[in-house]
Amino acid sequence: MISGGQCCFLYRLALREDMPESPRTGLLLYKGLDHLAVPREDLFLYPLDMMNRNVLVLALAQALGLSGVTMTLLVAGIIGVRLAPDPSWATLPNALLIVGGAVSAIPAALLMQRIGRRAGFSLAACVAGVGAFSTAYFIHTENFILFCVSMLLLGVNMAFVQQYRFGAIESVAPDQAGKAVSRVLLGGIVAGLLGPEIATLSKDWFGFQEYAGSFIVAGGLYILVAAILLLYAPAPVTASTAQQQQSDRSLWVIVCQPVFITAFLSATVAYGTMTLLMTATPLSMHVMDHFSLDDTARVIQGHVLGMFVPSFFTGSLIQRFGVYRILMTGISLLIVCTLIGLWDRSFLHYWTALVLLGVGWNFLFIGGTTLLAQSYRPSESFKVQAFNDFGVFSLQVMAASSAGFIIFNTSWTIINLLVIPFLALLLIRYVWMGRDRLVLPLN
Repeated sequence: MISGGQCCFLYRLALREDMPESPRTGLLLYKGLDHLAVPREDLFLYPLDMMNRNVLVLALAQALGLSGVTMTLLVAGIIGVRLAPDPSWATLPNALLIVGGAVSAIPAALLMQRIGRRAGFSLAACVAGVGAFSTAYFIHTENFILFCVSMLLLGVNMAFVQQYRFGAIESVAPDQAGKAVSRVLLGGIVAGLLGPEIATLSKDWFGFQEYAGSFIVAGGLYILVAAILLLYAPAPVTASTAQQQQSDRSLWVIVCQPVFITAFLSATVAYGTMTLLMTATPLSMHVMDHFSLDDTARVIQGHVLGMFVPSFFTGSLIQRFGVYRILMTGISLLIVCTLIGLWDRSFLHYWTALVLLGVGWNFLFIGGTTLLAQSYRPSESFKVQAFNDFGVFSLQVMAASSAGFIIFNTSWTIINLLVIPFLALLLIRYVWMGRDRLVLPLN
């Protein structure tokens, strides 16, 4: 497989018209690099400037766009308590935010297949901007129903944000996929810090009801994101890609591949486990175990850092040790997380478990995304990505909506016990595929 540096070198060679080609295969020849012979047209898939620019654009969009999401998740429940006719409905806006992402996962991929990623990403950011401005108005007018409806518009953009990682993969050489996904996810660190600051600093701006100003600022950020995403450069279509478009496989054939099954299970189990435990943690700590709000916030902050800080090196680890070892490490961390949760409910146990939960999610999500890219041809990407993200969002909706009911009717111990069968299933899958060498290291 061609490395990123070799690909960029060969790309420059391809620009030279005097480069010889093999009369039998039509592949480029260069002294000492016969093992890197590739079709000339395929070298234009990964120009050096596009690799750097697209990943940077998507990482910046992730940072600013997710800031609005983290801000919303922080204050929507507080606003819901004030606006809802019954306090038990206070978390409905948060649930609808995730529902909006789930129902938009498939339409988002299909739309971008028709109009392209750049137009799709920018359009979705504009929709989120309209949703944020509408939310501010409905907060000011104290209309709970329309406030909830506006959450759906913000959720629509989440489906497109989830596709940023695929846009990054399409912009780099195959062996750079893990690094590209990691760099895009680094935007989550900025979002985790910027979102709460937007909520607290701008909540009383512009003279409206409390927190309306926060959504006005978020709306401005979404419009800025839409402009930034116009800098995204779509990957050019090559002759080899055009040939593959004539031989698309059915979705059923693709999803039955062992490599797809493993990638899909990695992402869905990682997101489902993370969402269930993270959503239940504030309720278990603050409401049931009576920890202070500051202690609870520190645990959630540690969890968010655990989710995104490893992105500095996860891609490099995948490239060095292979995706299989990273997936095994991720599932091991999640299992240890649940065992710590079963052990005790002190502050240290909560904090350690949630940090490990974040790191395990990072390894499984980036590893699963890297593996997913191996399961489809370029012309099949949108339908496969849509199916994958719909599954991820659907399980996330179920986990988020059931966490409160489970924790209030059972206990933190039961919550941790519930995820163990899913983790065990995924571990068995990894062991099975490792034994049959169906998942090979991406070196």
